[in-house]
Amino acid sequence: MKPTSLSWIILIALSIVWGSSFILMKEGMKAFSSDEVAALRIAVAFIFLSPFLIKQFGKIQWQKNWKGLLLMGVCGNFIPAFLFTKAETQISSSLTGMLNALTPLFTVLLGALLFKTKIQKFQLIGVAVGLIGAVFLLGFGDSNEQTKNILYSLLVVGATFSYALSVNGIRKYLHEINSFTAAVGAFAFIGPIAIIYLFANTDFQNHLMNSPQGFSSFGYICILAIAGTALAVIIFNSLIKQAGTVFASSCTYLIPIVAIGWGLLDGEQISLLQICSMGIIILGVWIINKKS
Repeated sequence: MKPTSLSWIILIALSIVWGSSFILMKEGMKAFSSDEVAALRIAVAFIFLSPFLIKQFGKIQWQKNWKGLLLMGVCGNFIPAFLFTKAETQISSSLTGMLNALTPLFTVLLGALLFKTKIQKFQLIGVAVGLIGAVFLLGFGDSNEQTKNILYSLLVVGATFSYALSVNGIRKYLHEINSFTAAVGAFAFIGPIAIIYLFANTDFQNHLMNSPQGFSSFGYICILAIAGTALAVIIFNSLIKQAGTVFASSCTYLIPIVAIGWGLLDGEQISLLQICSMGIIILGVWIINKKS
């Protein structure tokens, strides 16, 4: 499957959208707390996708697919949303974007350990190389309080671990469902929970109305929810169909670059050692994706 010019445009656009997610979270937290940003992101994405639920509902065999949809919803969206925003209360959006590149490493590891997926020797080498890069990246954090930096960076590591669980769960339980239908079904599980959480446990309405940046921050969250969460699934599915999984997975290499770019524009401090550490992680991902 040879990538076309349109495939390259979609790949770059998708990388920009996902790479911008981390700075959008940061902008959202100028008016809202970290848990409010996470819950709003899920709630807005659910509201955006809900009109499609009626049409997609009949395509889902709920008794058969509920495990996969629950994994995709909770591990692929709900948990990471809260972990990412909590992490960004103490570490930069650019560092968060760099650590996000760990997802393919954990996907391979968990696939072999929990889902009995066959793992190649070169993939093990790739995982080892990537984890070495992660250790260096954690050690070269951007906070003066190094212990705090590592602890909050580990929240991002936890989010990528959760993503990996979701990816493997999708492969095992949802291989017969297209990604758009699966996304609609997954948000049917977590969307109502996010809405209940917002109204029962947060003060987001007060922050929206009374914070000087309430509406602008809410706007950034809506962009994050609709473009970076809901529409991105549709775009990614289209890219896989057009150019194949290997080409689509190239997003992994571009997302951290976009995140770093936004971080620099926002005045974040990024060291050469962090860049080199991220490069080691990306090298590990490249080895994992390399054909035997």
